[in-house]
Amino acid sequence: MGSGKGWGRVDSHPVSVSPLAVEDPAGGHRKQPSHKWLFEQHCASGGLFGDSPTSTMPSQQVSAFSWEFVLKHAAFAHLREVAPFPNTLNPHEAESLALVGAMIDQVLELHRGARWLHVGCDEVYYLGEGEASRRWLQQEQNSQAKLCLSHMRAVASHVLARHPGTTPLVWDDMLRDIPQDQLTASGVPQLVEPVLWDYGADLDIHSKVLLMEKYRECGFPRLWAASAFKGATGASQALPHIEHHLRNHAQWLQVAGSGPADMLQGIILTGWQRYDHFSVLCELLPVGIPSLAACLQLLLHGGFTEHVRLRVENLLGLPSLEAAAIPSEGTGSFPGSDIHALVTQVSFYLRSSVDALLERNRYVTGWFSPYHRRRKLIHPVMVQHIQPEVLSLLGRWSALVQQLETALQLAFYPDAVEEWLEENVRPSMQQLQDLLQDLSEAATTGPCPPALAGTLVGTAEGQGPQEG
Repeated sequence: MGSGKGWGRVDSHPVSVSPLAVEDPAGGHRKQPSHKWLFEQHCASGGLFGDSPTSTMPSQQVSAFSWEFVLKHAAFAHLREVAPFPNTLNPHEAESLALVGAMIDQVLELHRGARWLHVGCDEVYYLGEGEASRRWLQQEQNSQAKLCLSHMRAVASHVLARHPGTTPLVWDDMLRDIPQDQLTASGVPQLVEPVLWDYGADLDIHSKVLLMEKYRECGFPRLWAASAFKGATGASQALPHIEHHLRNHAQWLQVAGSGPADMLQGIILTGWQRYDHFSVLCELLPVGIPSLAACLQLLLHGGFTEHVRLRVENLLGLPSLEAAAIPSEGTGSFPGSDIHALVTQVSFYLRSSVDALLERNRYVTGWFSPYHRRRKLIHPVMVQHIQPEVLSLLGRWSALVQQLETALQLAFYPDAVEEWLEENVRPSMQQLQDLLQDLSEAATTGPCPPALAGTLVGTAEGQGPQEG
């Protein structure tokens, strides 16, 4: 899970989406993409949020998976909770809290006047497994829950002391199973606002309401919910499952209507870009905008009727929210609509068209199978049947991929463009190029080898070989 978040309140509906956070692998200054499109300005002026005001909420994970981008470096490896794994910070090191504090201060320097700062603290899988933690946990009064709450309290206290106008938010998964009396006594409810997150299409509404009740009784005066408009249905997902995300938001509205009154401050719409720092890219932000728009309109209207669907399609300039209905040339009116259309074409048709050629074309499967290709064997007539089709398919996809690469370069850094193309485009393109190369080599090997000569008959000009 990674970057690209938005948030909305179900009462007065302020909504925002923060820019993608992209790290320079070399650690140096990075030049902005040449024509960076301004998503927030478009959303504010284009009607995706209705009449809602917009603002931003900065986010800085302080103990969980996103520490990978720091702890992967040798200079900070000594701050890992468990030496081999760079995803959890050692809470016992004074340097750890100093590093967290410095990062928080840097983020808030860029977001002066921010009302909230999301400090993360979720999915701390290896907390308590480090050597220092094991020694600490041997003391009778200590527990993993106490260790988590202590670190959370220290981070929140830093935010409130240095930035008194900013309220820290935390993901709630590390709090869910902590006994109510321990959570109450920790002092954490007076310092942070928890964010209940669930990105499923069938979340347990009753359990969420009970959890909200628990947090209220523990002393949390306010809390938030977190849904997802993309980045939650598969680590390598290229296109959002819009219906999945719509169901997720509809169920969060049911939770909002059933939970304790006045506690829920808003619904944060997350749009994860990676599942963690080492995973592949999932849905790109431009590809997720139709899903974001649909989910926002569902929240604004309290449901997703046919009227709301038509409104979203009109706002986006799309003929349909169904991905299969998006034409390759694109008709969207939102920034990144060209990326959305081209990625849709690649995702739906590139691999399937190449697979159809390799696995269902009768000339390829019958006369240039993997057996033939390894031995560079082919009847010369078959080259005339296969090569033009391969060249045509390769030419069509090369032109579309060039359009896509150009569009991606206007919105993303070069390494992100390279990664997405290498993961989603180049394997299929390489298959076509390899087939052409094998055809060329087989066609130049000379006469048909004796081993196959007896099986091929009927090679008159203009007539393909017949099975004998």
